[in-house]
Amino acid sequence: MRNAGRRVRSSLLPIVQCAVGAGLAWSIAHEIIGHPRPFFAPTAAMISIGVSFGTRLRRSVELIVGVALGIGVGDLFVSQVGTGTWQICLLVVIAMSTAVFLDGGPVITMQAASSAVLVATLIPPSTGGSGLRMIDALVGGLVGIVVVAAIPLHPVRRARQQAADILDVMAKALQQGADGLLEHDSEKIKAGLDAARKTQAPIDSLRNTLEGSKEIIRISPLYWNSRARLERLRATADPLDNAVRNTRVLLRRALSSVQDDEVLDPRLIQQVEKLSQAIEVVRKMMLADPGEQPDAAEATRVLRSVGKAATKDLVDGAGISAHVVFAQLRSIVVDLMQVCGVRRLSAMALLPPTVPHPYVTPID
Repeated sequence: MRNAGRRVRSSLLPIVQCAVGAGLAWSIAHEIIGHPRPFFAPTAAMISIGVSFGTRLRRSVELIVGVALGIGVGDLFVSQVGTGTWQICLLVVIAMSTAVFLDGGPVITMQAASSAVLVATLIPPSTGGSGLRMIDALVGGLVGIVVVAAIPLHPVRRARQQAADILDVMAKALQQGADGLLEHDSEKIKAGLDAARKTQAPIDSLRNTLEGSKEIIRISPLYWNSRARLERLRATADPLDNAVRNTRVLLRRALSSVQDDEVLDPRLIQQVEKLSQAIEVVRKMMLADPGEQPDAAEATRVLRSVGKAATKDLVDGAGISAHVVFAQLRSIVVDLMQVCGVRRLSAMALLPPTVPHPYVTPID
């Protein structure tokens, strides 16, 4: 129930946007334009807004194109062969094939098919409603864009929370990895690895949110002053993704070391634990408002302390697993420094020099 409530709260504003957009689109199409059944107006408004917080402008255009294509194909087809079971089957094939032939996206393809079916069943072309239906779609799409601009989601807050959630998973996974290495417990490491493997979907969602945020800032004057902050946040997506990938590699090799009875230097294990603690600082930094602590400088300082302690004596005479864990630890530090705004070359320069293991390709 808590998770369900959290999902509803996080989607409450998009739900309100859809409700307002649907009602407003219906009112304009019905009261001003005079269409008695403006089905496509509220539908277009809801699709153009979308609860998923994605690229709404493109969806609005795709919807309008799909409706126009479906109505056009439906009108032409029904006027020639009429309606019926086989006609509807063939009509769907023609409408969807036409959309795909025109390189239409999934919204265009499905909307073309559904619009064509509606033309053939509910509102045949003989009623003269095809032009109004295209106007309804246009009205709904434009209303959706206006609602998004007038009642916008915060373009940065949602992305910050998503990034912080990913960092939280990373920190806990590395802590489990450190505990498993110290206790020689493969199950603990595997649990951390399983959690880290599930982060790809949240990272993809973060990227989608960042694209939606860029669109919000472009169309909503309320958040034009957030452009610089959003750009800084967008710059963290790739290094954060890299940090998660390197975390998975580290944990996979940590698991192999336990399964192969390879004992790692306790000091190296301690650095894995300290990296977990440093990631927690980065997570708090991600959620902090401007002027609050910890800021990027503090998070960088903590990460640098972990990097400076990752010296080559931690893996002197060790096997390949230890060298991989060591290399990935250093790589994660570099990735997270980039999340904090440090350039990659500058972050690498802060690490102590090391000689790579002959069987390990340098990561950083």
